Amino acid sequence: MNEIEDESSHEAHPRRRWSRADPDAPSRGERRREALDVLALAHALADLSDAQLARMPMADDLRELVATTRAVRQHIARKRQVAFLAKQLRRREDELAPIRAALDHDRLAERAQTARLHRAETWRDRLLREGDQALTDFLAEHPAADRQHLRALLRRAHDEAARGKPPAAARELFRLLRDLPDAGEPL
Repeated sequence: MNEIEDESSHEAHPRRRWSRADPDAPSRGERRREALDVLALAHALADLSDAQLARMPMADDLRELVATTRAVRQHIARKRQVAFLAKQLRRREDELAPIRAALDHDRLAERAQTARLHRAETWRDRLLREGDQALTDFLAEHPAADRQHLRALLRRAHDEAARGKPPAAARELFRLLRDLPDAGEPL
């Protein structure tokens, strides 16, 4: 009797076995991750400046859609518009690789510029703090730098700090260090 009950209950609630027709098809989780990646891409495109958007390799109708998305300011409306942009991007899967590559290139260039500014800032602080020893180390790394001009800027920066004046010479020193090529770059 137990066997009959088990069979009848089994027939009433058959065990569902989900199988994909195509074993190479992406799973639901993979499709969701891809959709979230495209949504993140849509957010990144919506946050670009006009100049950055102009450099993106995309069709004009897609560029107009991004511009429309950027124009929406209300939170919920913008969220909905970004989701619509993501939907349109998912339909153009073949156009996404160049857009992603351009965004990655911009991010790398931005990181390199930030690192360059940090190096200039670090050298300026070290030159102001340590004086001649730091200047010797800097000139060993950057032999093309003008030693006399750097010394004059350092003297003026120390003088301004001692007098309590605004750090004009320190700012000029920073600009000079920022504009110098890195040790490995050609002049």
